Amino acid sequence: QVQLVESGGGLVQAGGSLRLACLASGGSISTYGMGWFRQAPGKDREFVAVASASGNTMYGGSVRGRFTISRDNAKNTLYLQMNSLKPEDTAVYYCAADTRGDPYLVVVVSAGYKYWGQGTQVTVSS
Repeated sequence: QVQLVESGGGLVQAGGSLRLACLASGGSISTYGMGWFRQAPGKDREFVAVASASGNTMYGGSVRGRFTISRDNAKNTLYLQMNSLKPEDTAVYYCAADTRGDPYLVVVVSAGYKYWGQGTQVTVSS
């Protein structure tokens, strides 16, 4: 059973930066596709970024060029560096693990992930 715990959320002014972390236990993220999603009140869960086990990355259109996903396999931790934050980035951010074992698979839909963290709140003030 893989467990994921996010941290690093908080309140930041528009234009600021935050770095989210997702610590995994119960399995090695080195063999997993790992993703970030977010959900704002009253909205569907939205794809933010993904990093395949092979190192391929993909970003949602609204964050491309501002957010960077990375992974430290030695620390079993996934990161999301968020720069130039906007009020519309306000949401609960979730990390997720795709444990199917295909190192090249890049999954952008939430249904492709088996394990999820509890989420961390990011609030961007204008």
